[in-house]
Amino acid sequence: MHKPELNFHNLEAVVFDFDGVLTDNKVYVDQTGNETVCCSRSDGLSFDALKQTHLKLFVLSTETNPVVEARCKKLKIQSYQGTRDKLATLNTLSEEKQFSLSQTLYIGNDLNDYAVMQACGYSACPADSHPKIIEISTFLLKTNGGQGVVCEIVEQIFAIDIIDLLYKT
Repeated sequence: MHKPELNFHNLEAVVFDFDGVLTDNKVYVDQTGNETVCCSRSDGLSFDALKQTHLKLFVLSTETNPVVEARCKKLKIQSYQGTRDKLATLNTLSEEKQFSLSQTLYIGNDLNDYAVMQACGYSACPADSHPKIIEISTFLLKTNGGQGVVCEIVEQIFAIDIIDLLYKT
């Protein structure tokens, strides 16, 4: 794992896995079978900041779950779910949305993110990611999944001051 300089102005897209990145990688199931997850509210402000940049933002999930759609709808981020081959989906997405994988930051945490992370120019993973994902990540975050991963990327990796960007009068 190396720590290159990353100027977000040189990126074209940022793609996030959902479970284990935007969530704490746990699923809560009630007696009727409904699933819920835990996400960090601080990521909402961070997504607001990212939307003020030129970056194309996506969530790519293997799971097909209404919770993914609901959270992404609230965040106003395009989501693609139910994909068994994330790399094929991302290749198609990059062609359709016109961005280069070499200028993409992918944030993942588990083995189903491995091929995508290797195909992208940059990658990051939460602190509690699978060891093989940690090994290949460009950036190992200090934050665990679901605890403000997007916030750390915005403030620490991209050095964006959210107050200046969103609240400066």
